Amino acid sequence: MRTVAEHVVGARAPWSGAVAAGQTLVITDLEGNQAVDFLLFDAADPALRYSAQNTIAAAGALYLSTGSVLRDVEHGPLATVTADNCGRHDTVGGACSKESNTLRYGHHTWAQHACVENFLHEGARWGLGKRDMTGNVNWFMNVPVEDDGALGIVDGLSAPGLEVAMRAERDVIALVSNCPQINNPCNAFNPTPIKIAVTEES
Repeated sequence: MRTVAEHVVGARAPWSGAVAAGQTLVITDLEGNQAVDFLLFDAADPALRYSAQNTIAAAGALYLSTGSVLRDVEHGPLATVTADNCGRHDTVGGACSKESNTLRYGHHTWAQHACVENFLHEGARWGLGKRDMTGNVNWFMNVPVEDDGALGIVDGLSAPGLEVAMRAERDVIALVSNCPQINNPCNAFNPTPIKIAVTEES
């Protein structure tokens, strides 16, 4: 495989990029226990965006791992997870925002940076706005669902150097928020950098 691009995304920072059909996007958790919020759009028609509902329904599973197909709002495949040594990634926990932080953790958190702001910042580079933001993937995030349907946000299953790789099934735009959350254990209360690489067959 040949590396087309490689970036270290700082703690709390956003990233976005175009990934051509057949290329592979690799996300590496450099220091461990770092949640990575993720959205995916068809590059030619961004209205065909990632759908958590369709992805879950087609797979019959709440969590993503090797072999999972990320599907769009019309059930078409956007990307396929081709490698994953973490083993489980969240589809239902959503992205943190100023509003959800305030509701969950108190009004003193209003000024804290959040994933929704990262998504809006990067999305603007591609002509995407708030109406384009939807349910997202949380790579490396551990969100168990209890028998009564309650969700938990607990310590991650990741460790330094673990990674997830996905092959683009068509030309796509990826948006990433290297989650800045400090009020729950999804980042071990200490956001850290990640690495993103785009590779292709040489």
